Amino acid sequence: MYTVDTLPTPVALIDRQRLLRNLREMQQRAAQEGVALRPHTKTHKSSELARLQQETGAAGITVATVDEAEAFVAAGFTDVRVAYPTVGVDRYKRLLGLMARARLSFCLDTPEAIREAADFFAARDRQAEVLLEIDTGFGRTGVRWNDGSQLVACARMIQERPSLRLIGLLTHAGQAYHGPGPDESPADALRRIAAEERDRLLAAAVTLHQAGLVHPDRLELSVGSTPTAHYFTNRTMQGFRITEIRPGNYVFHDVMQVALGSCSLDACALTVLARVVSRKPDGRGGWWVFLDAGKKALATDQGYGTQGYGLPLYRPASRTPLPHALIARLSEEHGWMHIRGGSTLQVGDRVQIVPNHACLIAPLLRRFYVLEEEEVVAEWSVATPVVSA
Repeated sequence: MYTVDTLPTPVALIDRQRLLRNLREMQQRAAQEGVALRPHTKTHKSSELARLQQETGAAGITVATVDEAEAFVAAGFTDVRVAYPTVGVDRYKRLLGLMARARLSFCLDTPEAIREAADFFAARDRQAEVLLEIDTGFGRTGVRWNDGSQLVACARMIQERPSLRLIGLLTHAGQAYHGPGPDESPADALRRIAAEERDRLLAAAVTLHQAGLVHPDRLELSVGSTPTAHYFTNRTMQGFRITEIRPGNYVFHDVMQVALGSCSLDACALTVLARVVSRKPDGRGGWWVFLDAGKKALATDQGYGTQGYGLPLYRPASRTPLPHALIARLSEEHGWMHIRGGSTLQVGDRVQIVPNHACLIAPLLRRFYVLEEEEVVAEWSVATPVVSA
């Protein structure tokens, strides 16, 4: 079995104890607020980790793509929600093929998509479970939460079509990643956005109830995002309550989550292991240290509170940052790490890096090595769909 010192590089490492602690803490928060935890598996794309989430108490899983739905159904998961506007006959055909083996639900948010989905499933004498996606402030997809006429029109279109069944409303507070306003702390910003996400989705449900289209006892209300999940509290509005949360990043956390106030650096369970392949003086008393982890291992995401392209660690076990070090640039296969002043790093040395955005690591590196201290105790591959001939 591998140790950290013998692994190939670049690779993704999971600290098992930090991972388990993250799973337990989010499950406890869900139980405390009386909601189901339906984790978003796009973060890790691993059937082994998803099973661990279910063993900890999660109910069903969330995916972002039909590819992911196929991969997880093939791995034996039987309650899968596609939290994405699902448009196109090609996608409906693939989801239809999965419905015999799992409960599948997906999102719609426009009249065009509603008509297309309804016609497809009606022609095959099937009924699909759908959620109407609601925009509670992010400004991406979804019907605007306070656009009453459009909310009612879309919900009525779904309800009037026997081939579709409206089972819930779903939203994602992606605006939580923008960081705090000028007069807010990071924690205050997340409390505010979590409350807005909750209350605006509840208000949309009340609007549909007043139009006679939904009932509190028969409507799922789904919110999601790791930053808001950490600060989520439930409440009742005219009989409606949030029924599930869908965080994904919480399993690993990352530099963005630390900056946003979602967690401490010690909660970051995922690192990328890289190797020093070259080094040279910068001509100003510092050093350029080149790593074998570039865009294809760390990605180029930056966000609120980040500096450079990941946080290199000096003492990985204690999550101590490497002093005066900044991953300043990324080539495809090279990480350009600049160190102000002297550097003890030599060619061949290994460095662990907390990524800025953990959700990009699975599709880049395709497998995880699970660690207990310095020993590799498991190897998890990214789940892949079964492609039929």
